[in-house]
Amino acid sequence: MLDRAAGGGTDAGTDVGRAVAAQPPKVNLGPANGTVVAFDVGGTAVKAALIHPDGKMSPVRRIPTPVAGKETPALLVDLIERTIHDFSQELAGSDRCAAAVVVPGIVDEEAGTGVLAHNLGWSNVPFRPIFEQRLQMPVYFGHDVRAAGLAEYRLGAASGYENAVIMALGTGIAAALFVDGRICVARGRAGEIGHLRVAAHTACACGATGCLEAISSAAAIVRRYNARSGTPVTGADEVVQRLKNGDRSAEAVWLEAVDALAEAIVQISALIGPEVMVLGGGLAESGPDLFHPLNDALSVLGATSSPLVLPASLGEDAGVIGAAIAGRRKL
Repeated sequence: MLDRAAGGGTDAGTDVGRAVAAQPPKVNLGPANGTVVAFDVGGTAVKAALIHPDGKMSPVRRIPTPVAGKETPALLVDLIERTIHDFSQELAGSDRCAAAVVVPGIVDEEAGTGVLAHNLGWSNVPFRPIFEQRLQMPVYFGHDVRAAGLAEYRLGAASGYENAVIMALGTGIAAALFVDGRICVARGRAGEIGHLRVAAHTACACGATGCLEAISSAAAIVRRYNARSGTPVTGADEVVQRLKNGDRSAEAVWLEAVDALAEAIVQISALIGPEVMVLGGGLAESGPDLFHPLNDALSVLGATSSPLVLPASLGEDAGVIGAAIAGRRKL
């Protein structure tokens, strides 16, 4: 169960005061019978937006994520409650309201439980019942990558396809899987493609070796480049820049990551036959530096049923948009 923080830690009210608002995404979810406050919880920031009954979305607020070990769940609940209170003036005119919260890690959406999130320090937290009790409104609770995938599937690069995989390439790697128009959830276990075995070496944090996430994630690219070059970087974007400048170590690490990603795409294609593979997250922002060698690697592998590979189109707000779509069902 959730242990409430007793003093100290992060002041959620102060965090709300420091929230940074960005321009609203250029999407309209269409009319609905009520208002949704959507939250996409990340390792460093919580994104929050209000979706009005006419389908228009407010500017997205970015609030520092409270991370304090075992106190993190309680601090997160406090932050979301205070943020909704901060929206109270805009909510005052709405007869029906719902909240939607999506988080990383393993999520049992049916039970409304955050099963495990290593980077945020919780396990088996019954978030949805807690939120419903605290907020006194219907609450959707789900997974961040599946939410972003839902947004891309409904409104973005995967729209119009029944069978699609939307992959998030960031600090870790996960995916939303759509088969015959339905999303695969499997009690929160589906889509952990970062742990496909694509090599015979390289230790992964999960305890296995050769996992995709240990080779092709942003964190792995930084770690492997630093070990290989002896000239440390702090982000995968720096590795890409050094690649462009002719750095041989950067080229080797990047191409190994691309080859492993191509191998994973072939495995996924053989298993569920997607028509399209949409790549989002920080690494996908590399554009041609990722997609050109990736398509070359897929050609070399000679896959007979390689899907169309496309960049995600909704950007970093896809998670909060997807949360809003799912939250509207609660109305």
